[in-house]
Amino acid sequence: MKKLLSALTIATGLVVGVNAFAQPEKTTVVLVHGAFADASSWNGVVKILEKDGYTVVAAANPLRSVKGDSATVSALLSSIKSPVVLVGHSYGGNVISAAANDHPTVKALVYVSAFAPEAGETVAGLAGKFPGSTLGPTLAAPVAHADGGKDLYIQQDKFHDQFAADVPADQAALMAATQRPVTEAALNEPSGDPAWRRVPSWFIYGDQDKNIPAQAMAFMAKRAEAKSVQVIHGASHVVMVSNPEPVARLIEKAATDTAHL
Repeated sequence: MKKLLSALTIATGLVVGVNAFAQPEKTTVVLVHGAFADASSWNGVVKILEKDGYTVVAAANPLRSVKGDSATVSALLSSIKSPVVLVGHSYGGNVISAAANDHPTVKALVYVSAFAPEAGETVAGLAGKFPGSTLGPTLAAPVAHADGGKDLYIQQDKFHDQFAADVPADQAALMAATQRPVTEAALNEPSGDPAWRRVPSWFIYGDQDKNIPAQAMAFMAKRAEAKSVQVIHGASHVVMVSNPEPVARLIEKAATDTAHL
């Protein structure tokens, strides 16, 4: 009887060991919001990803400086031991492009209506590289800091049309009231060495984006040799709010396609 129990124990251990070996560690998705938004802008995407079994972290992006914001996200990445799909929206794309450096756990970069700058480029410069952005006239008078810095907000009465035209008006009003400001300096700070040169990337954006012209995002996606580019017809700058399903599915595709890396 003892021999039988011993054999069963060994057999069970082997089966568990084989199953553990056969099932790769589940990817963690880290979401980085952009300017004039906060982590709640990912709520719809988070619901889908968590339902499908992914661990999700919606990071708090300080929106103070490219270098400082990237360091904040980099520190978060250092605490995650599983493979990571790193996702950025708008200015958050600039942040993930830098934060992913020196993190071999980051297997994919997903740009959601986001900037993917080359070294030395700025968010402001890329936004104006092609015609179409109407953000400038919608900004409120800068809020001056004692240190000489300035915070930028979108005027609340212009927020819906400029930032989230395809989102219900009541939801857009809440987003306008709770928007996070970005410093003027951050939008004009040159980017460093971009991780998209080494890490595969995926892009998704709307063709009715009034912050970043669709032509600019197509240019950046082509330059980064994106694995996939998805354009959502009629979508605004906050495509992850108005169209969380395709955004979540593209993130999952990035996770699946890079699971072996």
